Amino acid sequence: MNVYDSARMRDALAVHGFTETDSVAKADVVLLNTCHIREKASEKLFSELGRIAREKKKSALVVVAGCVVQADGAEILRRSQLIDIAIGPQNYHLLPELIERHNRQKGRILKADFPAESKFDFLPTPQKSAAAAFLAVQEGCDHFCSYCVVPYTRGCEYSRPSSEIIKEAKALVKAGAKEIMLLGQNVNGWHGDKGKDLGDLIRELAKLRGLKRIRYTTSYPSEMTQNLINAHQDTPKLMPYIHLPIQAGSNRVLKAMNRQYTVEQYEKIVAAFRKVRPDIAISSDFIVGFPGETEAEFEETMELVKRVGYASSYSFKFSARPGTPASLMKDQISEDVKTKRLMKLQALLLKQQKAFNESFIGKEFDVLLTEKGKERGQLLGYSPYMQGTIVKAPTKMLGEIVHVKVVAASATALKAELLKG
Repeated sequence: MNVYDSARMRDALAVHGFTETDSVAKADVVLLNTCHIREKASEKLFSELGRIAREKKKSALVVVAGCVVQADGAEILRRSQLIDIAIGPQNYHLLPELIERHNRQKGRILKADFPAESKFDFLPTPQKSAAAAFLAVQEGCDHFCSYCVVPYTRGCEYSRPSSEIIKEAKALVKAGAKEIMLLGQNVNGWHGDKGKDLGDLIRELAKLRGLKRIRYTTSYPSEMTQNLINAHQDTPKLMPYIHLPIQAGSNRVLKAMNRQYTVEQYEKIVAAFRKVRPDIAISSDFIVGFPGETEAEFEETMELVKRVGYASSYSFKFSARPGTPASLMKDQISEDVKTKRLMKLQALLLKQQKAFNESFIGKEFDVLLTEKGKERGQLLGYSPYMQGTIVKAPTKMLGEIVHVKVVAASATALKAELLKG
């Protein structure tokens, strides 16, 4: 979502004559887009501001955007005189106007409210796009997990109407996108059209000429509908990959997290996906060391992982976010215990990921090449199953979908040979 937000801020600035540069020293505006989900986000921000202070030209404006501003805007302005504009994630469409106001009035600006109008109504049409593009269809969250700051920094759930989404998708395809990843903090809770769900929206998007692939993230288990599950069977452009976070394998811990499903319900959803699409790749998120988590409850998570079998996953130690109910809970787990549990879980997840990747050796599929690899003559892309895939191919093939055969695999990537079509 932050990558998408950064791209839309770039689009908004481009309309006003700005062009992107990788050089802080050359920039007239230095823009830092932040995330508040993990701990120490503010400290990382101030460390980066120190580097910018040394490199930027004296006249350059410094803008800090994103969820850290939404959560701590007044405090970060107090702590750093370097910041000229601080803007929350619901207001970035106003960035050109705020830069103009600052240049005119020379005053520092904080804009972190939740406006009545949707920012999407004011953003310009994308003029350029990567081959694999992001498109926000839903934002915010109403679930209020006890450990999470998203409802406070992104606000309540808002779903864009399908007409607006399809218009942006058409513009992205025209600008070069071959794959679109639909984004939302609770993407499968999309309800932009009465009586329709994300499965219906995906089927509409699949009708677009030039759009070759569709993905979506991140899903909330109890929002999953059979209609969306069926889309993985009846919509060839929808890739066989689903990110379905569970967070923990203990029902007591899930209840304490205010996750509104049980382990049994989660596994039933996994089974439904595999029934309609047996080859589907499933990834997840896990939090270890949630307050009060016992060793036995942690082992329940390990057993769940063994039963489900994940293609890949993200796992983290519990991080107490200020202002969340979990930060005030008793029985906080020590860092040593959290670290040991995380290492044990990650070892199992890595073993599963390696086995999943190795099962593709000798198989053929299409890869969308999106960037240059680390070595000369290499390009990197993603398989239908969201595996990073390294291919020896000429640079002119960037942005193309090519047919390959997997010749080697590790826990982190596939290596494939280009096949002639």
